[in-house]
Amino acid sequence: METGQEAIAGTQFQLPGQTSFYKGKVRDVYTVDDKLIMVASDRISSFDHVLPRPIPYKGQVLNQVATYFLEATKDIVPNWLLEVPDPNVAVGIACEPFKVEMVIRGYVVGHAWREYKAGKRLLCGVEMPEGMQENDPFPTPIITPATKAEEGHDEDISREEIIAQGIVSEEDYLQLEKYTYALFQRGTEMARKQGLILVDTKYEFGKKDGKIYLIDEIHTPDSSRYFYLEGYEERQAAGERQKQLSKEFVREWLMAHGFQGKEGQLMPIMPDPMIEQVTERYIELYEKVTGQAFQKADTEHISKRIEANILKILG
Repeated sequence: METGQEAIAGTQFQLPGQTSFYKGKVRDVYTVDDKLIMVASDRISSFDHVLPRPIPYKGQVLNQVATYFLEATKDIVPNWLLEVPDPNVAVGIACEPFKVEMVIRGYVVGHAWREYKAGKRLLCGVEMPEGMQENDPFPTPIITPATKAEEGHDEDISREEIIAQGIVSEEDYLQLEKYTYALFQRGTEMARKQGLILVDTKYEFGKKDGKIYLIDEIHTPDSSRYFYLEGYEERQAAGERQKQLSKEFVREWLMAHGFQGKEGQLMPIMPDPMIEQVTERYIELYEKVTGQAFQKADTEHISKRIEANILKILG
C-alpha cells in the first residue's frame, strides 16, 4: 500500500450525547439525540462475512456514491440524510426501519438466476417467465423483498406474507413499492447516461412521525449491480459473461480461494496487490457511476480526522 495510506477497519468513538452504537457489516452507526451518525468504514463484506483486511478509500467511495444518489432522488422520496461532515460520514434522521429490504431486479442475475436455473419460476411470489437466459432482462422489473435478519442471511419473502404477517401494513407496503419502482427508474436513467445498466439493487425505508423516509445507502456497489451498456447485446447474443461493475469480482476471488461463506470454510486473507486492485476498482466504480473525478481524502490519521469532523457538527 502507498505510504501514508491508511484504511479504517472500525471506530469506537465516545461522542457527547451518544445514546447507542451499532456495528453493521461495513458501517459504524452512532445515535446522538434523534440523529444517526453513520461512519462508512473500509471494511468489506461478501457472502455475509466481513473480510479480515479493510480496503483503503472504500468507505469514502461508499459514502459519497450514496450521498450523490440521495441528493439526486430526494424529489421522489424524502430521505434521512441531513449533512456530510466528512468524506466517510453521513448524518441524518433516526427513523424506525421497516423490517424488509425492497430488492428490485431488472435482470435475471445472481440469486434470481440461481433459483431460475434450479427450475423455480416463482421468486418471492413473483412469476419469472420461461425461456430466460442468465443476464436477460425481465419484461418489467420485479420486486423480490427480503426480511432484514439481525444475524446471518436475509430471507426471501413475498408481498402477501409481509402483509399477512403484519411486518408492514398494506398501506405502507404499497407506498414502499411505488417508491421502489420510481427510484429504480431514476437509477436506471442515471446509469444509462453513464453507459451503464442498473441490474438490481435494494432500498431500505424507515418511518419517523408517521412519514416514510428512504434510509441507508442507495445505488452503491455494495447494494447494487451494474453492467456495462456497451456490448451488452452482443455478449448476451454470444452467450458470453457480462462485464460487471459491482463487487462480484471480490466474490469471485473468494470462490477461487475456496470460500463461499459456508460452514467450516476458512476465509482467505487478501494479499497487498489484491487489496490495491480492489481499491482501484472501487475508485473506478465511483467515477463511472457518478461521472465525477474521485478526490482521495487524506487518510494519514483517518480515525482522528473523522472524529474531529463529527465533533465539529455536534459542538
